[in-house]
Amino acid sequence: MTKTEFRNAVRALLVEQVADLSLDDKFAIFQQCCIAAQEAAGFDEGNKGKSWTDEELRVVLQQAPTKENCMLLARAFRRGYGSIEQIFRWAASTDDEVGAKRPDDAFIQQIKRIGRQVGWRAT
Repeated sequence: MTKTEFRNAVRALLVEQVADLSLDDKFAIFQQCCIAAQEAAGFDEGNKGKSWTDEELRVVLQQAPTKENCMLLARAFRRGYGSIEQIFRWAASTDDEVGAKRPDDAFIQQIKRIGRQVGWRAT
C-alpha cells in the first residue's frame, strides 16, 4: 500500500456512516487507536532514568494530562510513558499524600516547585 492509498483509506473510513457516531466520535476513536499503536510500536527511550531539568518539567506541567499529551511528551523527551504520567500524579498530589511515603524525595520536591511556578492546579 502506498502513502496515498493509506491516506485515502483513512479518509474513506472517516466519512463512512457508523451507527450513532458523530464525526467527533470517530475522531476520538481514531486518536485512541493511534495512541495504542504508538504504545505497541515503542519508541526511543534513551533518556529513561536520567535526571529531569527544570525546563523539561516546566514543559510537561504546562500541558494537559491527557493520554495524547503523555505520548507526545514521552516521545519528545525520549522518556517512558509512565514517567510522564507519574509527573502529573505527583504534581496533583497533596503534600500529605507524598510526604507520608517520600518526605525527602528531591525529584518530587522539584516537580512541586515547578508546578507552583507554572500555576499547576489539581482537581
